[in-house]
Amino acid sequence: MEILKPMEDKYILLYCTGQEEMKKIEDELEMTTVCYRPEGLEQLESQTNFTKKELQVLYRGFKNECPSGVVNEETFKQIYAQFFPHGDASMYAHYLFNAFDTAQTGSVKFEEFVMALSTLLRGTVHEKLRWTFNLYDINKDGYINNQEMMDIVKAIYDMMGKYTYPVLKDDAPRQHVDVFFQKMDKNKDGIVTLD
Repeated sequence: MEILKPMEDKYILLYCTGQEEMKKIEDELEMTTVCYRPEGLEQLESQTNFTKKELQVLYRGFKNECPSGVVNEETFKQIYAQFFPHGDASMYAHYLFNAFDTAQTGSVKFEEFVMALSTLLRGTVHEKLRWTFNLYDINKDGYINNQEMMDIVKAIYDMMGKYTYPVLKDDAPRQHVDVFFQKMDKNKDGIVTLD
């Protein structure tokens, strides 16, 4: 069976077969989708700060939300948005997804997800700093400039929503970025490096 191009062929099939037959075809295509299987838990246990039991629990949760074994950016955004119902988490989720997608494939495998969680939850201060730097270094050029920091901070404020207490001023993101650069940009060249 040749796998059809998603949108245009879907409408052709719907027209030719009717709604009920179309649903059967979609179900069949979904079942023939190859699911990704992660590497062995023993290997992940040696690469992370999680026990085998913790990895099993994490995998069950991941598989429950992402039955194919991988998560694409759109699904990641939908899952992440559930935690911030009063704000718009889409841009921050986009940046976070890119930081999780270390292979830059457009999807996050369980291994990538659990490696990042291990770093964020149980890594050393230096490992957490390096991971966070990578998140903020949007264009991956090895440094964070003022615009990248502004984009991230604005995404964080958007995620929090309008109903924060105390109420935030419109220029709060700019003030945060200015304070950050005053403290971190020691040589005043407009960029911050990991060093």
